[in-house]
Amino acid sequence: MSVLHFDKQELGNLEYSLQREMLSTNRAGGYMNTTIVCCNTRKYHGLMVCPIDGAGFEGEDYVLLSSLDETVIQHQQAFNLGIHRFPGIYEPRGHKYIVDFDFTPTPTITYRVGGVLLKKEMLWLHSRAELLIRYTLLEAKSDTTLRLRPFLAFRQKHRLSSANMMANGLSVPVNGGVKNRLYDGFPWLYMQLNVANEFVAAPDWFYNFEYAEEYRRGYPSHEDLLTTGFFELPIRKGCPVIFSASTSEADPDSLERLFEEEIARRSNKTEFLPCLRHSARQFIVRKDEKTEVIAGYPWFGRWGRDTFIALPGITLTQGGVETCGDVLDTMVSEMKDGLFPNMGSAYNSVDAPLWFFWALQQYGKYIPERELWKIYGPKMKDILEAYRRGIGDGAIRVDENGLVWASKEGYAFTWMDAIVDGTPVTGRDGYQVEINALWYNAVCYALELARKFRNKKFVEEWEHYPGLIRESFLKTFWYESDGGKERYLADYVGGDGIQNTFIRPNQVIAAAMPYSMLADEQKQAVLEVVRRHLLTPKGLRTLSPRNPLYKGRYEGDQSERDRAYHQGTVWPWLLEHFVKASFELYGDKFLPEAKEMLANFEDDITDYGIGSIAEIYDGDPPHRARGAISQAWSVGGVLRINQMVEEREQKTVKGE
Repeated sequence: MSVLHFDKQELGNLEYSLQREMLSTNRAGGYMNTTIVCCNTRKYHGLMVCPIDGAGFEGEDYVLLSSLDETVIQHQQAFNLGIHRFPGIYEPRGHKYIVDFDFTPTPTITYRVGGVLLKKEMLWLHSRAELLIRYTLLEAKSDTTLRLRPFLAFRQKHRLSSANMMANGLSVPVNGGVKNRLYDGFPWLYMQLNVANEFVAAPDWFYNFEYAEEYRRGYPSHEDLLTTGFFELPIRKGCPVIFSASTSEADPDSLERLFEEEIARRSNKTEFLPCLRHSARQFIVRKDEKTEVIAGYPWFGRWGRDTFIALPGITLTQGGVETCGDVLDTMVSEMKDGLFPNMGSAYNSVDAPLWFFWALQQYGKYIPERELWKIYGPKMKDILEAYRRGIGDGAIRVDENGLVWASKEGYAFTWMDAIVDGTPVTGRDGYQVEINALWYNAVCYALELARKFRNKKFVEEWEHYPGLIRESFLKTFWYESDGGKERYLADYVGGDGIQNTFIRPNQVIAAAMPYSMLADEQKQAVLEVVRRHLLTPKGLRTLSPRNPLYKGRYEGDQSERDRAYHQGTVWPWLLEHFVKASFELYGDKFLPEAKEMLANFEDDITDYGIGSIAEIYDGDPPHRARGAISQAWSVGGVLRINQMVEEREQKTVKGE
C-alpha cells in the first residue's frame, strides 16, 4: 500500500482532505495543483496553470483551466462528482462519492455512485503544456453517460477573475472537442476527447467560488468562473475515455497511446525518499536554453538565493550533475556587477553570490576541479572584486577590516527579507554573521583553486584576506554573556558597533561552512545555544522563544504573517547546516540523532503538500506546516541530510 493512499473515511472528512494538496508539474513551468478531493481552496489552484510568453504576459503563470466537474448519469438521474466552496456551503458535494485516492504513479481518484465505480487518473505531460485525464468505468449495471463541464479562468495566478462582458464564451469546434480563448492575446485552450462526444455550448458565469485558504491568509477570496458548455458521451467498461486540455491541438486518436507511454515512465512513489526525490525534480524547469529552479509551489518563481541553497540537494543527491551545471550556467549568464537576480529581475541579494561559491564547492565533488575553475573561475573572481570595489554606491562593500557591509534604508539584503509598510521586519543593517561566514568561505575557496592552478596574480592579491577576515570576524561577532553561560555569535553589528545578540540561526552557517573561522570549542558553543533555543523536529526557529519579539505561530493577514516570518517561524533548510556542523564536530556519535531528524519528516509527505516538504512551520508545537506546500530548499536540505547519513553509515560499514 502506498504511503500516499487515502481512504473513503479520510476523503469524506473535509477538515482532513482539504488540508492535503496534490501537485504535478510538466518541467516547463506548468503545473496542476488542488486538494486531494479536487476542491480548489487557493487562487493558485487549477488543473492547468502554465507560463505564457509574449507581450503583456512576460512568462508569468496563468490559470487557464480552473476545474472540471464530472457528472455520472444513469436512468436520467445525474450525480455531480465535483465539489466547490461557495459562501456558507459546499455545492456540489461530490466528495461523498470518493472511495479512494492514490498519488502514485499519478494522482488517481475512484468514485462510487450506486452501482457505478469510476476511476479518474490525472496526468501532466512532461514535454508540453498538456493535461490528460483518463476515466475508466470499472463497474456499471446499466448504460452510463459521462458529462464533463470545464470552468475557465484565463487570469494571472496571483489575481482573481470577475464576471465581465469582455470574456469570449464562444467555443470553436476542433477534432474531438472545442477550443476556447476568453481574451485576445491568450493562447487557445484545446479541450478534446479520444472518443465521440457531443459538446453542448452554453456559456454562463458561475459566481462567488470561495477559496478558504485565501480568506484565512487575509486575501481577496472570491472568484467568478466562466463555463462555455459541457461534453456529454457514453462510457463503457473496457473503453477508457481520455480528456486532453492543452495549449496546442492534440490528435485524439493518439491520446490513449500517449497516456500509456507517459504513465509507464512515472516512478512509483511509495516511500519517503522516492517521494522527496520526485518532488526535487519538480523544481527544475527547462525552457528554451535556460534551466532554472522554482523556489516553491504554488506561488514562488525563481529566486537566486534559493536556487544556490537548494541546488546541491535537489540535483546532486540523485545524480543530477548535468542538471546542476545547467542551472549554474543559466544563473551565471544573468550575473550583473557581481550579483545574481533574486526574485524576478531584482538584483537585491547580498548572499546569493556567496551561496554560489558554496554550490560550486558541492558541484566540484562531481566534476574535475580544473574544469570547474576554467568555467567558473573568472566569475568567481568578478564577484569577489565587485564586493571589494563596492556595489550600489557602497550599499554592499568590503571594509578595511575585510568584512562585508550591507545596508540601505528600506532594503533587506539578506534572506531575512520580510518588509511591512516599507520597513524591514528584521532590519539587520551592517555586518551580518552569515554573510561574512559565506564571504570568508568564498575567498578561501577561490584561493584554494587559484593556488592549485597557478593563478599567481590572484593569490598575491587576495592571500592576506582570510587572516584579516577571521581576526575581524571573531572580534566583531563573538559574544559571551555575563559569567560566560551563553557563548555564541551575534546576529549582526550595526554602524554604532553594538552587537545585536538576538539568538538566531544565522550563526550556524558560520559553523557549517567548508571553510569556517571557528575553533571546535566555539562551534560546540554555537551548536549548544542553537540546540537549546532554536532546534525543533522540523528545523530551526528564526528567533529564540525567550525573546520578547518571538512569534510562535505563522498566521493572520500578510502583514501579520510577515512579522512572524523570521521572528520564530521554523525553516527546515537550516537544519542541513546544523547537521553538517554536528557531524564534523561529533562524528559517528551524532548519527542516531541525524537519523531521527530525518524520520521526523516522514509523516510530512502525507500532510499539507503530499509527497513533499513545506516552506515553513510554526515555531510553537505541534509545528504546523505553513507557507508554500512544496519548497525547494526544504526538500533539498532534507535530501542532503539523508546523503550525509548514508555516507556516514557507509564509512561505518567499511570501518573507516
